[in-house]
Amino acid sequence: MNQFTFASERRNLRLVAAVLAGVLLGFAPASSEPIRKSGYAIGTDVCGSGDLAFPRIQIDMKAEFCAGLVASEEDHLKFPRAIVQVPGRDLFVVVDMGGWGHVDGRLLLLDPHAPQGRRFKELLTDVEYPFGLVIGPDRKLYVSTAETIFRFDPLADNPRGTVETIIRHMPGRRISLPDSTRIDESAHPFKPFVFDRNGRLFVNIGSHSDDCVTPAPITRPCAAAEGASAMASIWLYAPPAGGVFPALKPGDPDPPHTVYARGLRNSMALVLHPMFPDAGYAFLQGENGRDLPDIFKPNEEINAIEQGRHYGWPYCYDLSTPSPEFRRVLQSGIYKSLCTANALYKAPLSLLPPHGAPLAMMYYHGGKFPELEGKLLVGLHGYRPTGSRLLVYDVDDHGFPKPAPAPVRYHVSCAADPTRSFQTDTGEVAAAPFQELIAGWHRVNGARPQGAPVGMTVAEDGAIWLVEDKNKTVIRIDRATGDAPQPLPCDVRSHAMIDELAAFVAGDTQNRVRLTTLRKGLVEKHCVGCHSDFGLTPGQSETEKDGAVLRFMLSQDGWIYPGDPDAGKLRTRLRGLGAEKLMPPGGENLLKTEPGYKRLLDAADLLVANMVPGTRMRIKSGPPQRKFYGRTNKECGEIPAAKVVVVTQRSAVDKPGFSRFFRPADPYLNGECTDGDGYYIRQEFLVPVR
Repeated sequence: MNQFTFASERRNLRLVAAVLAGVLLGFAPASSEPIRKSGYAIGTDVCGSGDLAFPRIQIDMKAEFCAGLVASEEDHLKFPRAIVQVPGRDLFVVVDMGGWGHVDGRLLLLDPHAPQGRRFKELLTDVEYPFGLVIGPDRKLYVSTAETIFRFDPLADNPRGTVETIIRHMPGRRISLPDSTRIDESAHPFKPFVFDRNGRLFVNIGSHSDDCVTPAPITRPCAAAEGASAMASIWLYAPPAGGVFPALKPGDPDPPHTVYARGLRNSMALVLHPMFPDAGYAFLQGENGRDLPDIFKPNEEINAIEQGRHYGWPYCYDLSTPSPEFRRVLQSGIYKSLCTANALYKAPLSLLPPHGAPLAMMYYHGGKFPELEGKLLVGLHGYRPTGSRLLVYDVDDHGFPKPAPAPVRYHVSCAADPTRSFQTDTGEVAAAPFQELIAGWHRVNGARPQGAPVGMTVAEDGAIWLVEDKNKTVIRIDRATGDAPQPLPCDVRSHAMIDELAAFVAGDTQNRVRLTTLRKGLVEKHCVGCHSDFGLTPGQSETEKDGAVLRFMLSQDGWIYPGDPDAGKLRTRLRGLGAEKLMPPGGENLLKTEPGYKRLLDAADLLVANMVPGTRMRIKSGPPQRKFYGRTNKECGEIPAAKVVVVTQRSAVDKPGFSRFFRPADPYLNGECTDGDGYYIRQEFLVPVR
């Protein structure tokens, strides 16, 4: 991903927090520094009006739209995944999955009119992987877990007492495949679902793995995707007469299901045209494709779902590219020539940007934005540069996006070569063009984090509400007033900074050994091919391999903060700390099954801690934030107490009374200072790391 790491472009990001912002957020700021909520710098501007006016956050949006921050991690959100309005009420229900601890999920009632900090009420707790959240044909609220779908009354005095389960036994985390293989941790336990006008229920049954690849040679079809209870499929449940599923009593069997469509790795985004199932109207799916190492391969997909069709996984990707691992399967039997000449296969309606991870999809119907009426909205959650945005598609009278001839270009990132045409192995291909309602949602120092949209809904007043899990927020999109703000600059670790850090590692014997150990024992053994190739290519020398892996890790958003291993995602993901999923998959067992795995994790910590020559110091306790400066006394930002920095000059020769330290973590920079000018803090604000 080094091609997406570009020289930082600095603009003036001075933000002034005034009394109005303090009133809106429940307190008055003590200084001119912006208030920060979930990484967003909050100023005086608002989005919305009346008691639905919320602090405006700096997201680059389509003209005349704005985004207001309704709730943040300060409201004790942990991992919000879905949102829907309670019919007829100015209240919303939010699914908070809690994390990857299996039963950490909660259902929350959100009152946006309540004071900040008192907007949420817990309705249900200890829910396993809640994700789907839908108002059913009976106007009741339906929720899915890893194995069940239930309904309940969120306004009842005792919501748990109103729970009625309608499906109990869908494939969850622990499954048995048709060939009797037992899996203790299925890859995709989430169950998004939709109802059609007749009350029929369509449920995503995600695949058990990324690609179903087993030891070569593969001679049989993917067992998990076969049979009457196939995974990587959409299941259909039909209600009895009257169109409403009965509540299951103890001992009742689940309602019968049929496999409606197959070959869909993970249908996290599902939407039905309001006229479906009338003939010709759209049933659309957003496909989260397999994780090939190439950052531009495969593309994600929008599929037009038809009963009985196969959509390719794991045998085909993009439009018609055969998966090489399944070459023998594609030579005979039911899947012979599936990707290119088999009536069973239905190719994607349109490609989506690669690794964009569509997690939500809906048609807009509301009075607030007539220019969006009837159009298709798709949220891209992916952490790569092609994610973090909200797309808008024009559709035909039956709800289908309209492909255009190649080349169709899409926005890649905010810097250097920013667009790319949709391509497969055969070259440029047709695709449905789109606009971006939210375009710039990359991280910018001092202003905002990288966006991670998941669930979204249209409120009864026409506003668009969405949740983003990475930053633990609820956001409301409204009509903007006044002049549109200037787009924020790109702000990622530059090539020059990566070069400097790589040189530090290369010049330290112990860190060179740690890097080689980490590359061989962790990256090459457990990580390559899962999400990326880490820059590794055939023919590289051992030294070149080490350099490629290091540069890849340094170019990722938030993986490494030199000198402070506790703060980076490299440590939290490897050790399974916090809400984000443990990596590599199955890593919880490696400490028990692989001798020396703990030493690998320790080597990673030591590599980061000792990456920059100098003395690791901690910001002394005291005020919540400690100011730091450039050489010419320009304020560069504030660092929290207890934050670890690497001091390069204990007594700065060019700034008496101050210590110079290495570039701090991005969230603490205000965007005005430069690495060349240096960063300085008063000596008395530093204490040794113990």
